[in-house]
Amino acid sequence: ITGFVDFDGHARDRAHALVKRMTDSIIHRGPDEGGSYVDDFVALGHRRLSIIDVSSGQQPMGALDGKVQIVFNGEIYNFVELRAALEARGHRFKTQCDTEVILLGYLEWGEHCVERLNGMFAFAIWDARSRRLVLARDRVGKKPLYYYRKGSLVAFASELKALRAGGLCQEAIDPEALDCYFSLGYIPAPRTIYKGVRKLRAARCLTISGTNESERQYWQLSFADPVARSLEEATEEFEPLLDDSVKCRLMSEVPLGAFLSGGIDSSLVVSSMARLLQRPAITNSIGFEEEQFNELPVAAAIAAHLRTEHHEHVVKPKAADVLERIAWHFDEPLADSSAVPTWYVCEMAKRTVTVALSGDGGDESFGGYTFRYLPHMLEAKIRAAIPASVRHVVFGALGTLWPGSAKLPKPLRLKTIFENLSKGDAEAFYCDLAFLRNDTRDALYSPDFISELRGFTPMETVQPYYSQSDAPDALGRSQHADIHSYMTDDVLVKVDRMSMAHSLEVRSPLLDHRIIEFAAKLPAGLKVNARGGKRLLRAMAARRLPAEILNRPKRGFSIPAARWLRNELRPLAESIILDRNRFFSNVLNEAKIRQMWREHLSEARDHSVFLWGLMMLGLWESKCLAPASTR
Repeated sequence: ITGFVDFDGHARDRAHALVKRMTDSIIHRGPDEGGSYVDDFVALGHRRLSIIDVSSGQQPMGALDGKVQIVFNGEIYNFVELRAALEARGHRFKTQCDTEVILLGYLEWGEHCVERLNGMFAFAIWDARSRRLVLARDRVGKKPLYYYRKGSLVAFASELKALRAGGLCQEAIDPEALDCYFSLGYIPAPRTIYKGVRKLRAARCLTISGTNESERQYWQLSFADPVARSLEEATEEFEPLLDDSVKCRLMSEVPLGAFLSGGIDSSLVVSSMARLLQRPAITNSIGFEEEQFNELPVAAAIAAHLRTEHHEHVVKPKAADVLERIAWHFDEPLADSSAVPTWYVCEMAKRTVTVALSGDGGDESFGGYTFRYLPHMLEAKIRAAIPASVRHVVFGALGTLWPGSAKLPKPLRLKTIFENLSKGDAEAFYCDLAFLRNDTRDALYSPDFISELRGFTPMETVQPYYSQSDAPDALGRSQHADIHSYMTDDVLVKVDRMSMAHSLEVRSPLLDHRIIEFAAKLPAGLKVNARGGKRLLRAMAARRLPAEILNRPKRGFSIPAARWLRNELRPLAESIILDRNRFFSNVLNEAKIRQMWREHLSEARDHSVFLWGLMMLGLWESKCLAPASTR
């Protein structure tokens, strides 16, 4: 979706041309149809990936003789029930699509219609009666929405490139956003890489008029008062909830399938599909030649067990071929190297389906990140037992003196733990999440950049989600922060952009808000114990899946990035990282960058996460900051 409102009015001809240029720039998000609506104040644009009610449901869509207009991106999974409720209140529908349900829901309930929606969505409603614009985004931010305001003008779009195509945003880089990128690998909402341009945060509804602007959070996730129950009782309660979340995501008039990674989350989703569909589910898996990154054998065993129509693809290490395209589709820097396998699995899936179900959300809701969660839970218990003044002195000194070498045996790699014990829970959580240590950050940044930041640190963007959580324990507070920051602004951005790059819709049953709310009320012991995480999902998997999947260590959807940077990607990486003409050469200490590159090449240290991020930043600069004539 794209659009803009000028509350002082605009020329219709120019507005038509402008909104078409914006909408054409994101044709990959909706290659099937396009449409626009323009009046004296607003211009709305839409590109459609036709999935439900293919024969009608074109957008923009109007009601009340065109006085109320909507453009909508996403899917509403409970639209049939909402349609029945609206019909009972006297509304009459002209289409069979979910867009009209939102539109008539707005006429009935106003902006509070968002609380009734179960789905992934970003939409804009122009209400000419009151001359106001309403922007809304789903509870966890599956679908993106950017906006920019200057004086009487407000512009919005699903992707930044549409705002840039319309010349409706400035391209000055926000130093705080850049700092977040270097430390976290992503840019937390509401910031974007550009000054003045904002992401609408998840679960927010923003209402804008010529004189006023108000933002409302319509959903809050609560971890308070966990419900005591046994693992068996929780599994019994969860099973029908999982099946229903999958069932409502199977509605489609075009081919539908699933990603199958070999992990528990996607396998459980496919197991529900196998129970619900009248035909074999279509599944897609990718792997790599390196054994430790190859999930194909396990995925194939699961596919055989569930009797799916299974497709496999082995990715060759030619990431350089697609990295420029990945950077262009992201619009702003994202350092997550798992974008590469996500690109390939979406490309592969699109050959057989238009809609794919995924297992996204399982780690955040059910405690999958045990490499962070288990140490953090232990540290929190120690902090609670020792006064802060003692911890700061004793563990602060130990953290300073203890060697940080990766060559130490694992039981002796205690530097980070000692450092964390000298801090509070929230600060320690942030330090575990960030891949740029504070001392490295201080050495890496130029004096001018540090001055420009004026004391800002990226911890300010994450800490509130942790500290303001109502969770009774460190695990719940960690999950609350991950769901609202890392998941929304990294994981879901990656999946949305890589799938939309191939005009593929991805639906995530484990991100159903009913499942997220259910998981938040589970006692910590039903999510994580000393043997690992996702206990409830593992209990469910024991009922449905082959035994060999249950006790496999978590691998994640990853690539051999460290080795690729030293070998296949070295020419590309060096041409960017060591280029003095890059804009970031004025921000970073060149000697420190060269030192990190030498250490990585010699395998003295693994700096692959930061160096990958720097390489992607350079590619983003080439694709998204260069003048249009050179792209």
